[in-house]
Amino acid sequence: MRTYIVMLLQFIIWSGYTLIEWLSKHDLLIYKVIMFFVFFYLAFIIGHQIIKSLSKTLFITSVSLVLYTSIHFTLARLIY
Repeated sequence: MRTYIVMLLQFIIWSGYTLIEWLSKHDLLIYKVIMFFVFFYLAFIIGHQIIKSLSKTLFITSVSLVLYTSIHFTLARLIY
């Protein structure tokens, strides 16, 4: 159950990242990369607070990022 909660919270975080990236479309690439690492760190810290295992948290954070990215690009390709 904790894994499910962490995945949901991290999907919310990745959605927030997508929204902020869309709002800052004229920023330089370095700022977007820094922003990505800030959001990744935020997702990792929130996941670690709930799960309490570094390796499991890193795995879940990576899986949630891959899932969100694949869903995001699949839906974007269907829309456009």
